[in-house]
Amino acid sequence: MNSHVSTHDALIFVMVMASAVDNSMAEKELNRIGQLIDILPMFEGFDKETLIDVSQRCAQLLSGPEGLEIILETVKDALPSRLYESAYAVAVEVVAADLAVRREELRLLQLLRDRLNLDKLVCAAIERSASVRYLAA
Repeated sequence: MNSHVSTHDALIFVMVMASAVDNSMAEKELNRIGQLIDILPMFEGFDKETLIDVSQRCAQLLSGPEGLEIILETVKDALPSRLYESAYAVAVEVVAADLAVRREELRLLQLLRDRLNLDKLVCAAIERSASVRYLAA
């Protein structure tokens, strides 16, 4: 794997990891990843043509020994600390997209929160905000 991971790559890694952690990448989750890339300012300048390549790099790392640990450390190293909460927020968005939060996804969010040393109250607010957005009328 290319040793250089950009900020955009790291954010994509977080979303791919959130989608793949339960061993199935639901169409709603993949669609949400595309939507987030399109609308969030933190993805400004990201070349969407590279999305498949970046996603495949992440999947390749995840499938290897210690894959999850390697990705978590890579994300922490590649992101400026000011984007840690944003990374957590996009992970939550992807997890919430299919309206079914699984145990593996909760565990991943916990690992991400711990690795990025995020405040639990801030994370709870991010999670609550996502759950409210996905409520049906």
